[in-house]
Amino acid sequence: MQSEPAPCRMSGSAAEQPPPGAITLEDLEGMSGGEEEVPPPPGSDLAYHSCSSSLQGHEDEQERLLTYWQGVGRGHQVDVPWDMAEPIQQLTRNNHLQERESVAFTVIKRKEKLGQVLYEKRCYGKSKWACVKVQEEQYEQSICLGFMKLMRYICEQNSSGLYLGMTVPIVTIVHTSESASDLTRRVTVAYHLPSGLQGQPPEPYDPDITIEEWPPAIIYARGFRGVTNEVSIAREIDLLAELLESPELCLQDTFIVAGYTNPAAINRQNEIWFLERP
Repeated sequence: MQSEPAPCRMSGSAAEQPPPGAITLEDLEGMSGGEEEVPPPPGSDLAYHSCSSSLQGHEDEQERLLTYWQGVGRGHQVDVPWDMAEPIQQLTRNNHLQERESVAFTVIKRKEKLGQVLYEKRCYGKSKWACVKVQEEQYEQSICLGFMKLMRYICEQNSSGLYLGMTVPIVTIVHTSESASDLTRRVTVAYHLPSGLQGQPPEPYDPDITIEEWPPAIIYARGFRGVTNEVSIAREIDLLAELLESPELCLQDTFIVAGYTNPAAINRQNEIWFLERP
């Protein structure tokens, strides 16, 4: 295994710089500005100046958020281009914990020890996902760049022209080498389409994003916190394999990392998923 790379941080607070990688989706909620003001009467000089100020404030907010993301991105070998300004601002403004839709599943079995859940066996139904394949030098770079592409799709860069809404988890499909000792560089980052869009998902403008229908699956899920990189993922794969009664029933070269917080956060809420063979 290679040495553990630094986490990729992608967002933060303008008022106070947090510890490295400490930003989560929850933290994005507080970055959109102050309380909403009552607008002046239409047609008045005050309204004109208010509109100009509003446009200037909109641009200032975009520049502030983008500049921050670009700064921390450079520290982790990830370029955040200028066309990410609008998606970053939209996700910031629309990100509310209570409005995030979770992927539905049914718990078949739960293994516990001393009150601690070791893993769950779950059933997931057939559903559609927006997927992007990425291959960078480091796993962290791949998931960050894949997530940025999906952000554009979620934030109006789709055939509906609408903000689609955030769902959790964002998942990354990883593969191991033939020796099962290393992760391959090519990964798939995927976003679950909200339930209201499953019947007719908006088409992405980005040709790198494809809409895939995943069949029903039985998965074994174990939660863990912290950064997700080659070292931590390999460790979690080994831990879950040791806990399962019959690990040979699962795929041995394909695994899923499910992220419930921003993939840029250092203390992420994650799960490792094993897929039961069909």
